[in-house]
Amino acid sequence: MIEFDELRLKLEGFRDEVKALEDALGLEQLSKEIEELENQTTAPGFWDDQNRSGEILKQISVKKGKVEMSSDINSQFDDLLTLIEMANEEEDLSLLEEITEGVTEFEAKLSAATLSTLLTGEYDSKNALLTFHAGAGGTEAQDWNEMLVRMYTRWGEAHGFKVKMLDFLDGEEAGLKSAVLQVEGVNAYGYLKGETGVHRLVRISPFDSSGRRHTSFASLEVMPEIDDDAEIDIRPEDLKVDTYRSGGAGGQHVNKTESAVRITHIPTGIIVACQNERSQHQNREVALKMLKSKLIEIKEREHLDKIEDIKGVQKEIAWGSQIRSYVFMPYTLAKDHRTNFENGNINAVMDGDLDGFINAYLKALSLGEIK
Repeated sequence: MIEFDELRLKLEGFRDEVKALEDALGLEQLSKEIEELENQTTAPGFWDDQNRSGEILKQISVKKGKVEMSSDINSQFDDLLTLIEMANEEEDLSLLEEITEGVTEFEAKLSAATLSTLLTGEYDSKNALLTFHAGAGGTEAQDWNEMLVRMYTRWGEAHGFKVKMLDFLDGEEAGLKSAVLQVEGVNAYGYLKGETGVHRLVRISPFDSSGRRHTSFASLEVMPEIDDDAEIDIRPEDLKVDTYRSGGAGGQHVNKTESAVRITHIPTGIIVACQNERSQHQNREVALKMLKSKLIEIKEREHLDKIEDIKGVQKEIAWGSQIRSYVFMPYTLAKDHRTNFENGNINAVMDGDLDGFINAYLKALSLGEIK
């Protein structure tokens, strides 16, 4: 039947991509690496060093995940092909909708798996730390900043990442002046690294009684969360540590004690803060990890060897520096100015539908179209 013939041809068209995915993953080499790592787990004294053993187990899990991903895609391809042939032979149109949905789902899964092979940077597999800052514009910009925090939270949760608010500063009337999110999961940084930059909003402001159109800006900085054993020296004498009471929700315990921690790295002027943990000690640990991540990220970006030489690059959170625009009025459109990818369903974008933007950026990056 012509309907099933078309689906079979469409599915067969993905065969080369499935093979290319296997080649990109290097399944034979992966199997050897997994075997070598598993042999290490049986060596005497393996569990004596918890940090090292934990890292090895994590590597095994990541590599096995890649093998399983390839195996699942191959199985789904074979199952769909068999189902199409069976339905075609029996002329069973009742299976047409199920098979059509299956082919669409397979295409999306194959695309996502192929995209993951582009994440080969040193820190791509790490968790991500997202720092948001409202631009000039008072309440309107602060509300936009909070909308962005919600958007990335929704994206992370939809993809199975654990999203946690580490720090925030409320706006004067509404929204957030600043916020820090941790997105925890394999390849979180790799997927989100291209989201760094200024994000522009155009809408009729709900805070303007005259109903005028406003343009607002907020900046997002994305960094990999660096492991504690990363090679970077932070001297205690270079740190200024302040404690204060946590704000917002958190219960009486949080607000009665000065458990929140703000750390200033004196040589660079970098400031980090954490108030979400239950104790001052825990907040300090998280803040130090954030500081280490910032220092290493900047060091890598600028190819410098000494922390004392690191100077953060600050871009103005204003017109002309935005990477993406989100327009609610007079039309609805979200457009990335680097890749020209756009999505007219602005409500879906604000609910976390960012895959198109992320995929377009990573593909352009792999082709050298973006530096």
